[in-house]
Amino acid sequence: MKIYTKTGDNGTTGLIGGARLPKHDLRIECYGTLDELNSYLGLIRDQEISSDSKAGLINIQEQLFTIGALLATDPKLEQSSISNRFQTLTLKPEATTFLETTIDTMNTALPPLTHFILPGGHTTVSYCHIARSICRRAERNTTKLHSEQPVPTEVLIYLNRLSDFLFVLARKLSKELEAEEIKWIPNKTS
Repeated sequence: MKIYTKTGDNGTTGLIGGARLPKHDLRIECYGTLDELNSYLGLIRDQEISSDSKAGLINIQEQLFTIGALLATDPKLEQSSISNRFQTLTLKPEATTFLETTIDTMNTALPPLTHFILPGGHTTVSYCHIARSICRRAERNTTKLHSEQPVPTEVLIYLNRLSDFLFVLARKLSKELEAEEIKWIPNKTS
């Protein structure tokens, strides 16, 4: 597979199915933001964290590739005209169930949340908060795209749940790394 094709030199990129869109198109922004998120998840995975957290992040990275491929597919194409490797591509509800189950498991070992928490406390935790905010941007972009062109409902649900997952993972990592969680208290005077 050749890395450069020169087909994007005019400011367009190809969708699965052959249609070309400007690189600034909202559809491209959606899966580009997912790529950015996926890169941050790799950075979190490269930190000194538990093997179960690493395995969970790999699972999520794989799901984000699936979502990216779904968003990179020309929505006007009939399924039969898409190459065999992408024809059966779907995001299964089990992907969201995995996030919810993992959130619930992580939450049981954490103190109750009584305030908003300021991002930070440890570099790894900060990476998690950056990923969470990128995920929120991906969700905003994708819901905007959905208002113009249908996006699978499961994708919208997954992105919403993923930002929740990343928030709870940040809290879990804070606890494991013995990082202080600083509560945001409105109108607190210094």
